[in-house]
Amino acid sequence: MRRVLVLTHTGRQDAVDAARQLVALLDAAGIEPVLLDDEAADIPDCTDVRRVQPGNLDGLELVVVVGGDGTVLRGAELVHGTGVPLLGVNLGRVGFLAEIERDALQSTVDHVAARDYGVEERLTLQVDIVEGGVVRATSWALNDVSVEKGARERVLELVTEVDGRPVSTYGCDGVVMATPTGSTAYAFSAGGPVVWPGVQALLMVPISAHALFARPLVVSPDSVMAVEVLERNQTDGVVWCDGRRAVPVHPGARIEVRRGPEPVRLAHISTGPFTDRLVAKFGLAVGGWRGPDDGSTDDHAGRPGHRGVGGAGHSSTRRPAPPRGIG
Repeated sequence: MRRVLVLTHTGRQDAVDAARQLVALLDAAGIEPVLLDDEAADIPDCTDVRRVQPGNLDGLELVVVVGGDGTVLRGAELVHGTGVPLLGVNLGRVGFLAEIERDALQSTVDHVAARDYGVEERLTLQVDIVEGGVVRATSWALNDVSVEKGARERVLELVTEVDGRPVSTYGCDGVVMATPTGSTAYAFSAGGPVVWPGVQALLMVPISAHALFARPLVVSPDSVMAVEVLERNQTDGVVWCDGRRAVPVHPGARIEVRRGPEPVRLAHISTGPFTDRLVAKFGLAVGGWRGPDDGSTDDHAGRPGHRGVGGAGHSSTRRPAPPRGIG
């Protein structure tokens, strides 16, 4: 029998209600719902639902996560290394990782029951923390690894490195090293670029750096990024993985970040382009957009901000652009 684990944020009543509804919908569709043992007691009317321990996901087809991106990251910790894909139901504010909205639970279960969903692999990061020439800790991240100052009143002095060569030394609040998936998270807030999920790349983004050259870097997915915490720092720093797992680091520590050996698999129902999700999630203004004149945007007609080629208020012939000049 097909089995789907429902993972939720039990501290939110709306998430608990949505999880209970999902359990009922899956059961009605002939799919056995499964809950984590430590969450089942917090979800009403689910006493007869199969329970599993976090380390035993054998036989699961899918994990449906109910919550915001933070809950999806918790789900990523659960499935990392198992190959089980995640499907997110968004109850948060933005929700780039959680694709499905709360009011689409029935249609989502219908798609899952019909096996009408896709799965994509998202690049992850491996982080090694080296002190005294010895790897003291190793972890991983789906979104980002950040090296941050441990004391609010002091800057953290770092030197950054790519592929064994130094790039820049500066005082800062920290540095974020991110995947394309994480480019819309902490790295974005620090001034980094949005990188489309299909792009294979790694990012290094300074946080409030005191330097003339403190710009985000986009490097090869096979590059090794490193940050060294300079010996002259008077306080410790801290390394965060996805904002969930923290490791304190001392002056002289070296943090190496590279592509992780095991991706995280994300399931998706929608086949729409990432561009449309970006516009919708951030509420970007796109009024006045007309698109190409070759008819290739006909399927976009009727979307917010798009009036269609030749639509009301527009001529079907595009006015030639004025010359831009030279110099």
